[in-house]
Amino acid sequence: MSVDIRKACPADLTAVKAIVDAAYIHYIARIGCKPGPMLDDYSALISDQYVHVVDEFGEIFGIIVLIPEADYLLLDNVAVAPKAQGRGFGRLLLNFAEGAARNMGYSRIRLYTNELMTENIKLYSSLGYCETDRREEKGLRRVFMTKQLVS
Repeated sequence: MSVDIRKACPADLTAVKAIVDAAYIHYIARIGCKPGPMLDDYSALISDQYVHVVDEFGEIFGIIVLIPEADYLLLDNVAVAPKAQGRGFGRLLLNFAEGAARNMGYSRIRLYTNELMTENIKLYSSLGYCETDRREEKGLRRVFMTKQLVS
């Protein structure tokens, strides 16, 4: 398998948006609106170099948005194309985020997810993320989680 995680470039914009839309569209009925990741400005995020993609032989199968904050790395979004789910790309991206955080000198990663995306909360909990808060933000009920990284 020739898989590469690389920074997204402007030419990746269409693929990035398509993956995000496909990965989140089924949540619209559950939460009653588009999930936050479907509303983000990926052109700006790519321009700011916050987006990385999983590239296998020139085809993009997943994305991760990592935003450096003052004392933690924000894992803003991770999404895998539905046709590629189950191939380990999500885990690969999450491991990449931890490595990136360590390389940037962070000791923790923070993320948030919609409280109705219960399978995400369960997944992140199983990977060592601990819930720190629940609150409404931008009209969405969010669960905030943090993972302390070990050196």
